[in-house]
Amino acid sequence: MTTLKKHVTSLLCALGLALAGCAEAPRRPEPAPQRADVLATIERVNDYWQRRTPPEETAFWNVAAYHTGNIEAYRVTGLERYRRYSEAWAEHNHWMGARSADRTSWKYVYGETDDHVLFGDWQVCFQVYADLYQLDPDPRKIARAREVMEYQMSTPQKDYWWWVDGLYMAMPVMTRLYKITGDRQYLDKLHEYFSYADAIMYDPVENLYYRDARYVYPQHKSVNGKKDFWARGDGWAFAALARVLSDLPPDDPHRGVYLARFQAMAAALLPLQQADGYWTRSLIDAAHAPGPETSGTAFFTYGLLWGVNQGLLPRERYLPAAQRGWHYLTTIALQPDGKLGYVQPIGDRAIPGQVVDQNSTSHFGVGAFLLAGAEMARLLDK
Repeated sequence: MTTLKKHVTSLLCALGLALAGCAEAPRRPEPAPQRADVLATIERVNDYWQRRTPPEETAFWNVAAYHTGNIEAYRVTGLERYRRYSEAWAEHNHWMGARSADRTSWKYVYGETDDHVLFGDWQVCFQVYADLYQLDPDPRKIARAREVMEYQMSTPQKDYWWWVDGLYMAMPVMTRLYKITGDRQYLDKLHEYFSYADAIMYDPVENLYYRDARYVYPQHKSVNGKKDFWARGDGWAFAALARVLSDLPPDDPHRGVYLARFQAMAAALLPLQQADGYWTRSLIDAAHAPGPETSGTAFFTYGLLWGVNQGLLPRERYLPAAQRGWHYLTTIALQPDGKLGYVQPIGDRAIPGQVVDQNSTSHFGVGAFLLAGAEMARLLDK
């Protein structure tokens, strides 16, 4: 299939039109769950996690990503203990990410120390602080977020988001702070930084993102010589686009760019879903690292459900895939005691031979599950 024909076919498939070139075969949808069952599952997973994990933890990305899901769990359940848990975490971290006060030392290369203030993995906490601010406005909650992001926007650099995870870590921070402050610079810089990231990581043929420039094909290949798109990495990007579009003004001049990426990714993901509802760690080459994986699957399920709920993805085309994803998450990934399993550990790629089983869990996987669960609850509200 020529590139032009592939693009046309992908577009038509994305619009929900039936034609022979659509890659994915029809699959039987899973039955829709009941809203009460979804809320009970959210509580089961989240209560299991919170009982075993004190809120006094770092503000670094892996923990902060959990809290992005916990806030959504609070919004759909109304359980105050979830909000209080994130408030306690934020207070423990003094509403900050990396804590250096010396701007001359601030870095945005990878780093886990307090001088890596401009590194996006230390900024995902700001979207949680902004959410908590919107629930109970107090300028103290977003003072550090504004200090850091407004300093960053004052610099001439545009290459802050050089790895795909960074899109989730920082893009929704920009739109949330715009909603709070009304400062248009947040949206202008959002597009500038996104354009840089998009140029170095997005594959316009596959409509997927490489993890970073090191993994672009053919410089890097899967074990079978194919393009290697890491599921969680694309999950970060897909979820980031959904969260940005949630907050972006309808008349933003760049909204169409984000929407086009979101819809193209959704269409690309459909034929890559496995029969049991999950996506493998290497999206195109399932044999590279076979077997279930929860974090990428949860982000994809969340994004598909959000798109259907917003009327941005045709329900009849995308809801069955979202339901299959939710079925996997709640019948295979979710263990009898409430643990969420099959979460690939912290890393930057699909690793052949890496053990990912029912005992593999992590903050960010639970956070992604809670995002998906909240959107499923909202779907059933309708």
